[in-house]
Amino acid sequence: MKKIAWILAVLLAAFTLWMASAAQAADLGHGSQIFGNNCAACHIGGGNVVNGAKTLKKADLEQYGMASIEAITTQVTNGKSAMPAFKGRLSDEDIADVAAYVLSQAEQGW
Repeated sequence: MKKIAWILAVLLAAFTLWMASAAQAADLGHGSQIFGNNCAACHIGGGNVVNGAKTLKKADLEQYGMASIEAITTQVTNGKSAMPAFKGRLSDEDIADVAAYVLSQAEQGW
């Protein structure tokens, strides 16, 4: 009986963690909206109108060490060179969603 209770407790804990991670997953639809409203003027279609060598295409993201959620989040939050910082202008959730959207689009070839 104790073994069954223990197994049920483990299953319940696993289910709870799975549900929590699903709830925290990035919202790509929201990221697309944030991108359209804040990023597309310079990065339409994954390009870069300011510096054509540093696009949001997968190869360029990899070449410049930007092919991760963390790197994109840092860049969006703090800005760099001609790119403005969005810290204080976008929420952490907005930034996480747009970072996930950018990486997803890059992996799909924009």
